[in-house]
Amino acid sequence: MMTRIAMTHYRKATKQALIMLIAMVSFTGSFGSAEATEINIYSSRSPELVQPMLDAYTAETGVTFNILYLAKGMAQRLVSEGEASPADVIMTVDIARLSELDHMGIFAAVDSPILRSNIPAKWRDDDHHWFGLTTRARVAVVSIDRVQSDELMRLEDLADPRWQGRICTRAGSHPYNRALLASLVAHLGEDAATEWAQGLVANMARKPQGNDRAQASAIFAGRCDVALMNTYYYGLMKHNLEKTEQQDWAKAVRIVFLNQGDGDRGQHVNITGAGILDSSQNYDASVQFLEWLSGPKGQSIYSSINYEYPVNPRVMPDEEIASWGSFRADDLPVSDIADHADTAQRIINKTGW
Repeated sequence: MMTRIAMTHYRKATKQALIMLIAMVSFTGSFGSAEATEINIYSSRSPELVQPMLDAYTAETGVTFNILYLAKGMAQRLVSEGEASPADVIMTVDIARLSELDHMGIFAAVDSPILRSNIPAKWRDDDHHWFGLTTRARVAVVSIDRVQSDELMRLEDLADPRWQGRICTRAGSHPYNRALLASLVAHLGEDAATEWAQGLVANMARKPQGNDRAQASAIFAGRCDVALMNTYYYGLMKHNLEKTEQQDWAKAVRIVFLNQGDGDRGQHVNITGAGILDSSQNYDASVQFLEWLSGPKGQSIYSSINYEYPVNPRVMPDEEIASWGSFRADDLPVSDIADHADTAQRIINKTGW
């Protein structure tokens, strides 16, 4: 396995080449015809988080990839392309985005015993249209200096007045926060989730802004004491050799896994995932690629490069991730989170999160 420094230099080396490829794809407007040993990917994930898996798979199998990075507008592009889309595989983050694409009716049903074996049912679609590839916990991060280890135990605690003026967060309408709130709707109902969101907003130290890393920066600067964050951001900050100030942000916070008490529901988690287009010209090769991503090699690379948790229960997390401590995950199927996303957005709009 590569060292952290080696992985950082690897990401730097591959990023420039990938950006050049993306630029060429954007210029031409299409991938052109694909051969049997090629797979075309549309990805909403950052290039440096995807390329290590692709390079490893190419080295092992000889299959090559064309990838188009779409931070925004993926659904609109797929609608406009229709059956003529050159894409084979869609890779994205968050159950809401996967569900949105699935509702468009674009995914093929993939009946793979390997995928069913590698991925627990709660992390994949009942109709086999999409499959979770990693999980990430949306935890609380707290100031090491200003918050005691037993002060915050449950997500519900963030609505308690004792946290008034001490919480920072990105916008509630961001998919990561919307999914978190949707899980509360699923567990507690709309009224209780609304009351919680009102309490959270009342306790904010500032207007919601920035990304997850910006919240850690605010804790480091003393602007707040608590924030919500996806776990992988902690790893990315801790080992950032290019923007070394982020290492200081990571040192200023401690991860708190929430709702871990006896009888409690467990820590909220979300997924990254993928699906194969029904119009794919490389269906068999695409299925084999997803099977590999869900297996030991693909899952280990995901964990060590991206600081995300494997969905495959037979693959252990990277040692860095393991050092953060273990937790019990919420058993709520991610499809249930997607079902309550619209209600969560209404609550966000109503409460001003």
